[in-house]
Amino acid sequence: MIRLALASLLALSAASAATCDRACLKTALDQYLNAVIQHNLEAAHLSVGFRQTENSVVRRPGTGLWQSAKALGKLQRRYFDPENGQVGYFGTFEEAGGTVIVTVRLKVEDRKIAEAEWLISRKGDAGIGPQAGRQAAAAFNDTANLIAHPPVDRAVPKGERLSRADLTAITNSYFDGLTAHDGSIIIAHPGCTRFENGVLTTQRPVESGTPADCTGTGAMVNIYAVTARRFPIVDEDAGVVLALGVFQRKPGVAMRRNMFSEWFFIEQGKIRSVYSSMFYPEQDAMVPNWPPFDGNWQVAPPTLIAK
Repeated sequence: MIRLALASLLALSAASAATCDRACLKTALDQYLNAVIQHNLEAAHLSVGFRQTENSVVRRPGTGLWQSAKALGKLQRRYFDPENGQVGYFGTFEEAGGTVIVTVRLKVEDRKIAEAEWLISRKGDAGIGPQAGRQAAAAFNDTANLIAHPPVDRAVPKGERLSRADLTAITNSYFDGLTAHDGSIIIAHPGCTRFENGVLTTQRPVESGTPADCTGTGAMVNIYAVTARRFPIVDEDAGVVLALGVFQRKPGVAMRRNMFSEWFFIEQGKIRSVYSSMFYPEQDAMVPNWPPFDGNWQVAPPTLIAK
């Protein structure tokens, strides 16, 4: 009996030691970000099997942003998911070439960084392709506007917090609405806003004269389906969900796919705002290149994308 009790106590102690709460996740994230801008791998506390991607391309530790990053930007938001052991940063980053907009998702295992997934928007990045209006030649990017209109930074009162399942379902309703081209499916507040790489894509005049919100059908025109959906970070305290996935184009249309990270800010059971960092991958790029869709995921037919 004593041995059993001792074994249970040791198992509980080991489990507690392996658990990373919000404070632990914040420490891990800050150590990692500081290590990147200081170009110091040893300061990052990486696991032996650490894996990192930048816009879905696997990078060897010490390369990519580890070489170009100079400092954290003016806009910094951090979100925590202790149940999932994941933590995220959304905001701006300073590179040698200027300010960029980023999402980074980290997975923490045994208090070490096991995964880092970066989605980066740089001014002048490739756009969606023909017949895409302002995004045809180059992707949206407006760091100044993003900094001027940042995501709300708040803790939801305990009595108003929603469950993980509800927060995820509300977020997923947005992608169901886009795929079905039916804004009524989306669980959102009237007037909900969406910022894509810092550019406000909602509240624009439409033919009816009524500004469109995040449920408007205008943004759905070039989306055939939203695939490879993941919800790795659900921050119940903040009412925030990170969603990752791919906007697919209709077969036969000469437009690039879109790999996205979108942060959903949910209030009183409905989407209030969406902030995105996204990019348009090359036709032969493997996106998202993360489980559960590791590696091969719907490479666009080479004849459909204009060079």
